[in-house]
Amino acid sequence: MHGQPSSMIDMYGVTGTNGKTSTAFMVEAGLRAAGKRAGLVSGVCVRGPKGSQRARRTTPEASELQTTLAAFVRDQVDGVAMEVSSHGLAQHRIDGTHFRVAAFTNLSRDHLDFHHTMTEYFETKATLFTDEWCAAAVIGIDDAYGRTLAARVTVPHLTVSSCGSTADVFASAIDTGRTGTAFTVHHEEWSRRIRLRLLGSHQVDNALTAIASLRLGGVDMATALDGIEELDAVPGRLERVDLGQNYLAFVDYVHNPSAQSRLFPYLRSLTAGRLIVVVGATGGRDSGKRKPLGHIAGTFADVVIVTDEGPFHDDAAGLRNDVALGSCEAKHAETVIIPDRREAIGVAVSQARLGDIVLVAGRGHDHSMNYAGVEIPFDDRDALERAVIERA
Repeated sequence: MHGQPSSMIDMYGVTGTNGKTSTAFMVEAGLRAAGKRAGLVSGVCVRGPKGSQRARRTTPEASELQTTLAAFVRDQVDGVAMEVSSHGLAQHRIDGTHFRVAAFTNLSRDHLDFHHTMTEYFETKATLFTDEWCAAAVIGIDDAYGRTLAARVTVPHLTVSSCGSTADVFASAIDTGRTGTAFTVHHEEWSRRIRLRLLGSHQVDNALTAIASLRLGGVDMATALDGIEELDAVPGRLERVDLGQNYLAFVDYVHNPSAQSRLFPYLRSLTAGRLIVVVGATGGRDSGKRKPLGHIAGTFADVVIVTDEGPFHDDAAGLRNDVALGSCEAKHAETVIIPDRREAIGVAVSQARLGDIVLVAGRGHDHSMNYAGVEIPFDDRDALERAVIERA
């Protein structure tokens, strides 16, 4: 029906546990800055030259994806940045799509309700990195899964790392703060100082992946890097709510222990005050990560407010109790359970004092919560903004 639209567009696929959305947004920003007509297929939105629409899932169903790519071809799109989920790979949603560059960010525990084992999860991701699916690859090697993938991939590829100089593309002199993230990127004899507006050391990994992808794609790097530097926000990714209050307030999608372990130390570095975290666990997911979500939050935060995150068909109280138990076992934070998420956010804001940080974690850009199959509209950013205004 649509032919093979991906053969007429430079496709940049991004897979991995964490960082897919931010990396895809950076690739799109780089393409646009380099003068390319760009498209984006992400878990946040699908957009191109003729507008944007909210995404229903990280990787669209196969028919929807090919319809979108065919529309991009008609709109003369040059390049598309696309998130490729493990579900999308396993369920053949990307069948018929070929990528000029496929990128692997990292792999850590997540989605084991679907894949059952980390080996199965990894092997599903790894299927993207064959000549059947991509012409070239970018592989993050700061975890063991990335190093394993890099050792066996046969397509032309670049490795990336923010932890050392053994990768093809690596970062040095990383500086994180309240207003942005700076680092120097190196590749062979070329280097440049990068100043991101995005916050957190984890964004260095995502930027390196985007930079290496665009470099392999033959995009003009000078202008592409300008675009990456100008990207000022990714929806729901450490998104700041600033209404003039004397404390910092953020919404973030962080929803697995590995991402927490990167994010919370950064937030701690920003303040000598308290870190107040609103956290929960989504139902219908890997039950083995519920206590760790609470434990890591309880290790780094001073106040942990456990609340609903969308139980689906699971017992909401059981979800909350698992997270709260993990937090209590850390023996550091004050742990409170408040089932109603809006109330929980309000309590977090009411406790914030000069110099504190409030983080609403777990849902990011999501616009609804699911209770026994019923979708309830709820936006964390909107709820946080309302709470800050009411507090003022």
